[in-house]
Amino acid sequence: MYFRQFYLGCLAQASYMIGSEGEAVVVDPRRDVDEYLADAEAHGLKIRYILETHLHADFVSGHRELAERTGATIVFGARAGAALPHLAVRDGDEIRVGRVALRILETPGHTPESVSVLVTDGEAPGEPPLVLTGDTLFIGDVGRPDLAGSYGHSAGEMAAMLYDSLHGKLLKLPDAAAVYPAHGAGSLCGRNISKETSSTIGHERRTNYALQPMAKEEFVRLATTDLPELPPYFGRDVAINREGARPLVDRLPPVLEPAEVAARAGSGTQLLDVRPAAAFGAGHVPGSWNIGLTGQFASWAGTLLAPQRGIVVVAEDEAAVAEAAMRLSRVGLENTTGHLARGLLSWHAAGLPVGRLPQWPVGELWARLEEDTSRSQVLDVRRPSEHTSGRVPGAVNIPLDRLERESGALDRSRPMAVVCASGYRSSTACSLLRRQGFEKVHNVAGGTTAWIAAGLPTEPR
Repeated sequence: MYFRQFYLGCLAQASYMIGSEGEAVVVDPRRDVDEYLADAEAHGLKIRYILETHLHADFVSGHRELAERTGATIVFGARAGAALPHLAVRDGDEIRVGRVALRILETPGHTPESVSVLVTDGEAPGEPPLVLTGDTLFIGDVGRPDLAGSYGHSAGEMAAMLYDSLHGKLLKLPDAAAVYPAHGAGSLCGRNISKETSSTIGHERRTNYALQPMAKEEFVRLATTDLPELPPYFGRDVAINREGARPLVDRLPPVLEPAEVAARAGSGTQLLDVRPAAAFGAGHVPGSWNIGLTGQFASWAGTLLAPQRGIVVVAEDEAAVAEAAMRLSRVGLENTTGHLARGLLSWHAAGLPVGRLPQWPVGELWARLEEDTSRSQVLDVRRPSEHTSGRVPGAVNIPLDRLERESGALDRSRPMAVVCASGYRSSTACSLLRRQGFEKVHNVAGGTTAWIAAGLPTEPR
């Protein structure tokens, strides 16, 4: 059996190819499918099936394009209601590629149509099976149960289904069965996902907090408490995946001269600066967003940008522009209408106004707080669980995904230091606040990681 995990760090997303005797299946493909095609060709495999463990909310899948380019059959759980040609499967159904059998386990809970896939190799009958668990079971966590509002189920009802799927299906597999989920650390489809990308049923049984012995009622309470807020693009991506995304056109967005970029910005186009925080701070087009390519770019872009408005990218070079456009398309943002010619250099050369964002080292922030704690305010834009685990003393917590609607609680008259874990989300937050008219904002370089490493006072003590 040929088996490969494709892991996409920027989306914390895993997809898979399984092959045998010249045939293959791809499970949970991402939007851009060329890597699967190249890998199949390199190993002499023809892709026969494209299997989705569920209708993904956090990324747009490439199942439609991959099927059109290979003639493969798309496979969904029967409850998905997919609106494109597909094979609908139920519990116990099997598909085969060569001597490999993939048996469907209906495991609702993350979504009603979620399935897991038990994989056995006919050429190695003594080997333990492996199971692709989608978003039902992660490494160190389980799928969140609150994505199904449009299906008419409450989070509590879905959590009860999830308990039954885990204990009635997955935990009945042998301890040696290998576990391969659809996501890793950083995905919003779970809360406490490990950085590891595979495990075993036995290891998860022993170490996963959500699999410890407890009554169903206790599991439901645990699974529905303190869930991260759902990003607005999740619902859009589910709808796209149900229909099948159109084939991706891989091209560089048009080049725009500074005057055209300025005109478009004035008429509502979103300017997206994808450079690192330090470069953005040194100089940027006023009114632009800063969401750096080095972090969870696609997730934050999908969360913060308006899908109905065009996007113009500002980057250091055309390679970064092309990467940004690709990664935006992975979350359903395909309205990239251009990019600034020669980046910020052309903006400077045109004599147009340049915005700047001061970058405060943690030592400078501490000195200012020691001098007068009432003068500066500190805004922590991490998630609440991060904030409570250790923070700059006196920091107010408004997570980045809530900042646009909750910034009215902040004092515009006082200098504001914005902090996150590293300086990435805080730079995005500063660009958001600047767009809202806050003038005295400063990005804290290195964030709370640098603050704690410097040995500075931290709450809680």
